[in-house]
Amino acid sequence: MEYLEPEVARARKGLRLVLTAGVPGPWGEAAKSIFHLKGIDYLPVRQTAGETSPALIAWTGHANAPQAVLDDEPARTGWAEILLLAERLAPTPSLIPEDPRQRALVFGIGFEICGEDGLGWHRRLQIMHAMLGAPGAEKHPQLETARTLGKRYGYSREAAARSSLRVRQIVRLLVDQLASQAKTGSEYLVGDRISAADVYWATFSAMLQPMPDELCPMPAPMRASYAMLPPEVAAELDPAIFAHRDRIYRKHLKLPVEF
Repeated sequence: MEYLEPEVARARKGLRLVLTAGVPGPWGEAAKSIFHLKGIDYLPVRQTAGETSPALIAWTGHANAPQAVLDDEPARTGWAEILLLAERLAPTPSLIPEDPRQRALVFGIGFEICGEDGLGWHRRLQIMHAMLGAPGAEKHPQLETARTLGKRYGYSREAAARSSLRVRQIVRLLVDQLASQAKTGSEYLVGDRISAADVYWATFSAMLQPMPDELCPMPAPMRASYAMLPPEVAAELDPAIFAHRDRIYRKHLKLPVEF
């Protein structure tokens, strides 16, 4: 994928999507997949993991990725904000159900996967803990990046200690929801068609079990960090949720993943 530098992107119009270059970060992949499903074009903008870009901050006021910037509107940095922008730009196909109960379920699952205290949040803490809290951490090749991200996202041994419980809770939620849906004849997490909930699980599932390298050729250190699962988390993983991920990618998303 070819990226614009922030100072170049700032002068452009239309939709610009700030992404962490060179890695399939789950929040960024979710945003990309939502725009792909809706046929919305965007200009990719470079953000580098673990680094602060003065040009990016001067433009949007934010250092992280993803960020969706439409014309002169403020940057949208939250997963729900980006989803709602996509719905506004391309109302069909909608990834948010009309039914209010199903809508609430989509946003609830989205928060459990993408939000603070959610799956991505706690897997990130677990990965940081493996880098910063394990014996021999001082020799880890990504130590400085982990320290920078740890400060940004509130890493501590105490915070990481709760992560195993939360990850297992969310995995169980997804397993149970898919089983409940299967009884109604649906292969989706909510309702009878794809929703944002399916996109969020498909893109964040890499943090538990990445797709093969030929489908998602992520850097080796990233793949190794995603493979560092506590035994109690690994024991909760059900093949059904990864079969669902694979089906969503085959039927609806772009393969191989490009970043």
